[in-house]
Amino acid sequence: MLLPHGTVIAVIDAHNFRLFRNIGDEANPELAEAPAPRLDTHNHSGASHHGSTVTMAHDAHAAAAVEWLAQEVQGHRIAHLVVIAGPRSLGELRKAYTKGIEQALLGELAKDLGEARGPEILAQLRGR
Repeated sequence: MLLPHGTVIAVIDAHNFRLFRNIGDEANPELAEAPAPRLDTHNHSGASHHGSTVTMAHDAHAAAAVEWLAQEVQGHRIAHLVVIAGPRSLGELRKAYTKGIEQALLGELAKDLGEARGPEILAQLRGR
């Protein structure tokens, strides 16, 4: 997968939301971790389905992450986006994608890389 300069890679798991930006170019990508945004999960109760408290908390986290990404895309602060999340989380994220996110999205990876560093993430993206 080619990652243009400035591409944002969002790594989302049940508890964390990490952001990386490609500070290199397409031929030689280099990921720099950006400060993690603070998410407001209080307005995302996960009330759309009945499940465990843990499941609802994970879904609320995913919804808050997508909301933050949508605001960044709409504000033209993210032009190119890659989303990495575990399979279940990625399914929840996809339900909330906006048209803007869909247009900015270069790709997705259904893998739990919540603790991975930049080089590990690049290796996984190249392995696609």
